[in-house]
Amino acid sequence: MLLSKKLSPTIEGIVMDLGAPKSLVGVIIAAVILMPEGLAAIRAARKNRLQTSLNLALGSALASIGLTIPAVALVSIVAGFDVTLGIDTKSTLLLLLSLFTISISFNAGRTNIQQGWCCW
Repeated sequence: MLLSKKLSPTIEGIVMDLGAPKSLVGVIIAAVILMPEGLAAIRAARKNRLQTSLNLALGSALASIGLTIPAVALVSIVAGFDVTLGIDTKSTLLLLLSLFTISISFNAGRTNIQQGWCCW
């Protein structure tokens, strides 16, 4: 959290100099916050430790999102601000379908092998 506060003005300046949208700052900060667990997940995947890799990647993202959204909602309620998710109706439907699909996978109690490709 402190790292993101220190990096935010620098990243914001670079994004503004490039003429990119200001929302890119949030994406970059999120990537920086998730980077340590993401790199650990990649290392575990390269060692053929699928369960560890998925636990690191999904757990990190779930914890970040699961803690950030309620915190922002709570602050907005206390401060009297309106919160908008920022996605249209179709994207909201896709998000809900994704959450439903993920919940089915998580309720199985174990992770299944997921097929994909690797460039290593």
